[in-house]
Amino acid sequence: MSKVFVNIGLSLDGYMAPEGMDIAHWENPGYKQWGARWGELMGWILKQQYFRENLMFASGGETGPVNDMLRHTLERTGAAIMGKRMFDQGERSWPEQAPFHCLVYVLTHEKREPWVRPGGTTFHFCNDGPVQALQKARAVAGGRDIRISGGADVIQQYLRMDAIDELEIALAPVLLGSGRRLFENLQEPVAKFRIDKVLHTPDATHLRYLRAFDQQPASLHPPTHG
Repeated sequence: MSKVFVNIGLSLDGYMAPEGMDIAHWENPGYKQWGARWGELMGWILKQQYFRENLMFASGGETGPVNDMLRHTLERTGAAIMGKRMFDQGERSWPEQAPFHCLVYVLTHEKREPWVRPGGTTFHFCNDGPVQALQKARAVAGGRDIRISGGADVIQQYLRMDAIDELEIALAPVLLGSGRRLFENLQEPVAKFRIDKVLHTPDATHLRYLRAFDQQPASLHPPTHG
């Protein structure tokens, strides 16, 4: 069965995004310096060859375990789910060939026809809640996994539903002090996770947590062959 996973960047004090990083200030990255602070938080990914080429904003970049991990994240994903806030920001900033290459379900109250992008990404606007969105994602994933892309509110909804099988967190050595915190608005009982894998780099520590009932360790990046 498909796994449901989260793969995100996080500050040391638990924020996914700095204060001011919202649609109202998207054209002004100087507002509360959110652009520079986001760059500090996510600088590790901006260096990776796979990320740069997938978003088509540059060529070259770093290769190695982190780059392989990013490739594996995309290859394992059969469908994705995100919130309307994340979609609104991405609609303004993603390249024409949006970087998901799968069906993406957007949780929203807005009624809108599917938005088809080149390269295999189609956004469907789901008005009937997170449970139904997950059911739809499973139906189209073709046995691959479901990524809960964000933002923090959407991830919290699926944590409260006890639907998350894996948490992959890139913990950057940055303190933001304010913004959108990941682990808020949870409630007892909460799911139990165990550490499965740790990958240290100078820019971020990459952590994988699996649901505690899963006794089969998994690699953070795909195995090499040869």
